[in-house]
Amino acid sequence: MKVYILIGTRPNFIKVTQFKRCAKELYPGMEISVIHTGQHYDAKMADVFFEQFNLVPDHYLNISPASANKQIAEIMVKLEDLVNTIGKPDLLLVPGDVNSTMAGALFANKSGIKLGHIEAGLRSFDRTMPEEYNRIVTDELTDLFFITEPSGLEHLKNEKRDESKIHFVGNTMIDTMVAYEKEIEASPVLSDLNINSDKFVLMTMHRPATVDNKAEFEKLIQLIDHVSANYKVVFAIHPRTIKNAKEFGLHDKITNNKNLICTEPLDYFAFQKLVKNCAFILTDSGGIQEESTFRQKPCLTLRPNTERPVTVTEGSNTLLSFDIETVKSYIAKIENGSYKKGKVPQMWDGKATERILKVISNNK
Repeated sequence: MKVYILIGTRPNFIKVTQFKRCAKELYPGMEISVIHTGQHYDAKMADVFFEQFNLVPDHYLNISPASANKQIAEIMVKLEDLVNTIGKPDLLLVPGDVNSTMAGALFANKSGIKLGHIEAGLRSFDRTMPEEYNRIVTDELTDLFFITEPSGLEHLKNEKRDESKIHFVGNTMIDTMVAYEKEIEASPVLSDLNINSDKFVLMTMHRPATVDNKAEFEKLIQLIDHVSANYKVVFAIHPRTIKNAKEFGLHDKITNNKNLICTEPLDYFAFQKLVKNCAFILTDSGGIQEESTFRQKPCLTLRPNTERPVTVTEGSNTLLSFDIETVKSYIAKIENGSYKKGKVPQMWDGKATERILKVISNNK
């Protein structure tokens, strides 16, 4: 059996690290090939991850930096050329909700190739997010739905999907955390940044609603000033965030704060070491909600919605509007010990990849 996995961005590399290993151990007749579109193309966003995971893609599409429309079109054309050369797979697997995900789904549909979607059924119900359209379109074309949490199952049932094709398997992102626990623990990032366990706050902010508007960016600076009065703040800062800070005349507010440590995009082991050892997390991102839930670390997500509600209902994540006083009140709860503890959701046990391969093997 021949299975192709299409990846394009750093969050999705993390979701597929165990497939080749598990297939080799459990299903030696299954041939796994990883295809990298190049949607994330620089060394910090891609190459370092492949090196750490010993995950060398079998094929590269090498798409060009461009608009979403041009990238999606180029992925489809180059994927067609590749498949015409190496042969059709029995199944194309696409993880997540990025442009590469939807491009792969459209290609599979037009090529008569069976499609599996990892993280199927997730919904934010926020049509201002490009990722929401990618999720909806991909699931419209999917043959095998691989679910990470109960909400995915509920949404797909509400959308009248064939329940025999829906499989609750757990979260492959957690598989990677479990598989590389020793490497995460060995990362020297704490000493490199001169910070101590539980004495710093980890921050990631990059969504347009947070950093593309000057008034919202000024609120972010206020929040950083408040938190950094008592903690070191490690801000894994997105290039677009730096660009906007300069355009808004706020860059000095960042560089002059002595308790604010701005880093470039970090390697996987370093970032996970920070998640594991921080006092709490401030974010507007997606995957870190799951990683913090697995670590049972308090996470305050400054967004009106999440496509990962199990991190809120069961985990250690809380959704908050970006109101400074509200955020301060939740930080106070964390500090006085009254913030919720959270638990690790069902089947987030490091074996989701194995369950996906079993389903694939049974659906030849």
